[in-house]
Amino acid sequence: MSLSQRMDDELKAAMKARDQVRMDTLRMLKSDVKRVEIDKKAPLTDEEILSIVQKSIKKRQDSIEMFKTGGRQDLVDKESGEIEILKVYLPEQMDEAQITVLAKEAIAATGAASKKDTGKVMGALMPKVKGKADGRLVQQVVSGLLP
Repeated sequence: MSLSQRMDDELKAAMKARDQVRMDTLRMLKSDVKRVEIDKKAPLTDEEILSIVQKSIKKRQDSIEMFKTGGRQDLVDKESGEIEILKVYLPEQMDEAQITVLAKEAIAATGAASKKDTGKVMGALMPKVKGKADGRLVQQVVSGLLP
């Protein structure tokens, strides 16, 4: 089943269950997908939809930081709930140990010797972990491994 069909089915289920938060979140996601489809003038692949989901999660994480600064715990809770709903569509996330193994391989493959080579390592590593790991965590692991 495609991600698009899965979103439709879960939206219908949320409507039947009268789950307003899930409904609103899925409607926003579908709207984002539709906007990109209109711009592209073609249906999106699951990988492209996954990219939109990741951007939506990142946007909400950034909002959470701002809401925490502003002392708006109610909005922090709302955004956190929406993130949990969206995470269902992401593939299983890699843990730090798995990322470290891949980062060491990328460092060896690129011949990186210092922090100046972080860009080369990230360029080699990110395609392998795309969608499976948070970019910030990957960058932290790489920085920790390079002298």
